[in-house]
Amino acid sequence: MFLGYYFFSYRRLKVGIFTEITNENFQILNIISTFAQKMAGLYLHIPFCKSRCVYCGFYSTTHAKLRQQYVDAVCREMEMRHQEDGSPISTIYIGGGTPSQLTHEQLRQLFLNINKVYSLSPKTEITIEVNPDDVTAAYAETLILLGINRVSMGAQTFDDQRLSWLHRRHTSDQVRQAVQHLRNAGFHNISVDLMYGFPHETLSDWQHDIEEVLGLHVEHISAYCLMIEEGTPLHRMGVGSTDEETERQMYEVLIDKLTDAGYEHYEISNFARPGFRSRHNSSYWQDIPYIGLGAAAHSYDRKSRSWNIADIHQYIEAIRQDRRPCESESIDPDTHYNDLITTALRTRDGLDLTTLDEYYRQYCLREAQQYLAEGLLRIADNHLSLTRKGLFVSDMVMSALVCV
Repeated sequence: MFLGYYFFSYRRLKVGIFTEITNENFQILNIISTFAQKMAGLYLHIPFCKSRCVYCGFYSTTHAKLRQQYVDAVCREMEMRHQEDGSPISTIYIGGGTPSQLTHEQLRQLFLNINKVYSLSPKTEITIEVNPDDVTAAYAETLILLGINRVSMGAQTFDDQRLSWLHRRHTSDQVRQAVQHLRNAGFHNISVDLMYGFPHETLSDWQHDIEEVLGLHVEHISAYCLMIEEGTPLHRMGVGSTDEETERQMYEVLIDKLTDAGYEHYEISNFARPGFRSRHNSSYWQDIPYIGLGAAAHSYDRKSRSWNIADIHQYIEAIRQDRRPCESESIDPDTHYNDLITTALRTRDGLDLTTLDEYYRQYCLREAQQYLAEGLLRIADNHLSLTRKGLFVSDMVMSALVCV
């Protein structure tokens, strides 16, 4: 099934564009998009959480007393790294953890430093992840004043009992209130995350969650099947995964209901109103370089991949000594090709075969023949992509196309 490794390897990759596409500005947006592809994305990891969710496998900490030291360190890393790469920035994504756990002054410090170090344009997409219960009217107005133009909010479910089981801090009512606060403050680009595949969840339960999120009229929706990842509290509790047939039916319902409501299914887990595709996360899927700042953050420049140490204490101490605490690996041609397969094929647009050199293009087409014949893959305008039928076995298809 598609609900395995590849489905979740890139699940942190979320986001969208902040102007509505009309016939008049479609060509302009295409030009902007092409230009943006030559620029880098900037990711800032904010690892602080008030409490840990039982399913979370990402690096985070509940040590709130370290927030100011950490913000100081990220600002310093920003200055150090800019001297190394100096890439122009087209998108900014502040993820976590829970970035909305930072104080107004700490967020302001981050953005003052971002504007000092990087050259940003009014077209820069700037996203922050928030918890619904952190979003007050005053907080929403603060985000707007800082120049943030997109908010990604983890609702997960509108069932309060399941939210409690997940150890989420918010209630379903707080999701609705948060969206209203953001609208009142002037946000026109909001993304909401949903989760499905809970133990004992029925199709009717899942349909209710979808109807609830559609009622919010947000611009972007991401939906992920609950995974029991090793090392998480759920894994230690011995909770089992939902059976594959139920997962498949839930995914079918998700696609049908969201596309019927006018959302474009542009990536395995992501749906957007026209003009609101994720620009930041799309850069990951389109092989665009990105810079990651903060503990556990990853960076990529097509030639190499690097990642900061996943320890907030060691990270802060190293930055204080003006050294970056990271590891890195070079990306050889096989690895680069494999990365393209496992990212580009996640998208509706698929893999542009003209970007591959002759060896890898022929290899890819040869390995794809079986799946083209079975209707799991298709080729159109030199792009190889999954069919709807292929989405349900995307792990298998992508595994068959990679070089081993």
